[in-house]
Amino acid sequence: MAAFIDHVSIPVADIQAAAIFYDPVLATLGLMRRKEREGAIGYGPDPVAPPVFWILARAAYGSANAGVGLHVSFRAKDRGEVHAFHETALRMGGTDAGRPGPRPQYTAGFYGCFILDPDGYKIEAVVREAL
Repeated sequence: MAAFIDHVSIPVADIQAAAIFYDPVLATLGLMRRKEREGAIGYGPDPVAPPVFWILARAAYGSANAGVGLHVSFRAKDRGEVHAFHETALRMGGTDAGRPGPRPQYTAGFYGCFILDPDGYKIEAVVREAL
């Protein structure tokens, strides 16, 4: 049996500000708020299945540093979703860390973009196109 990632969670400085950023950005990929509890919001594609991405209220210590540490990559359906993800993230206060485009240095057919979220986490949307 193959192993798959079940979910990813990241600590954020301000959960409400992070949700204002992630709600529209993740919606471009079909991920919606699926579960909420004190200090946590979970996003997923399916209202019945468990969330695949969580934002958690961070304790007062430490912070994210751009380009260092956690990197989360979301799978897009096509180039249009990659562009929508990038544009929405910039509009919602993210910082460009790599405009949408092919990146053959990673793998053949790789088309993606990179954003730094308001906490400095590097998030990506990618489509892997058949050649």
